[in-house]
Amino acid sequence: MTTNAPQPEVVRYTAFSDTPDGGNPAGVVLDATALDDSDMLAVAAELGYSESAFLTPSPEGLGGQEGRTYNARYFSPKAEVPFCGHATVAAAVALAERIGPGELVFSTRAGVVPVEVAQEGGTIRVTLTSVEPHIEEIADADLTEALAALDWPAADLDPAFPPRIAFAGARHLVLAAATRARLADLAYDFARLEALMHRLDLTTIQLVWRETATVFHVRDPFPVGGVVEDPATGAAAAAFGAYVREFGLVPADAELTLHQGEDLGRPGRLTVTLRAGDPRVRVSGAGTRIS
Repeated sequence: MTTNAPQPEVVRYTAFSDTPDGGNPAGVVLDATALDDSDMLAVAAELGYSESAFLTPSPEGLGGQEGRTYNARYFSPKAEVPFCGHATVAAAVALAERIGPGELVFSTRAGVVPVEVAQEGGTIRVTLTSVEPHIEEIADADLTEALAALDWPAADLDPAFPPRIAFAGARHLVLAAATRARLADLAYDFARLEALMHRLDLTTIQLVWRETATVFHVRDPFPVGGVVEDPATGAAAAAFGAYVREFGLVPADAELTLHQGEDLGRPGRLTVTLRAGDPRVRVSGAGTRIS
């Protein structure tokens, strides 16, 4: 894209909320054919959202979805990320308003992500199905550094939730707080945490607190994207679903509710669905247009 080329149309949607002032906002470019990597990064940086989605219609029709298959790329203000859940939801809502609800397929850098869009009354709800997840241990020294950067004493962790790196399209370090007050008190060393996350190839830190057997409150520092905190994180929700299943912390068939963004004044609600015998994780939420 040259300086004289037409500027791409950018629409703005929020994900995991049915009101514009909740959830996580994302920029969406529905046809990024004319954009190169530097163009997409520039658009994302100008928007300043934690991530923006850039779609290109795909002629392959993956999964039999001819005309509803897209190559999807995601950029934060500082870098490309392999997969972004909230920008997927935002893009799917934008598409549904133009081509109707139904099934979509997003081909991402992390893999193929099926997406289902449904109209429920006046609300559009999106369900994405993650790529196959996996869980990794974290070295003791790296965990110590993460806690130091967060200024979280190890004693403030919930011992029922062992620290691990979880992947369901992007890598996230899962740390569980023992109390809601610990989760609410988030004032971390941005540069120090960013350096560790780059070294471990982490997208966010998934901080969680368990309210009930199936209800959690979560927060996601995102310094590697140039953002202090992500208001609602679909990729991390998928990774967390895989994590709790790995450790038997929820039943094999489970529907979890994740509340995120409350501490930022942008409340969002993410639904995580686990199915026995299916390793992939489903993440659902509402979305709506901002502008």
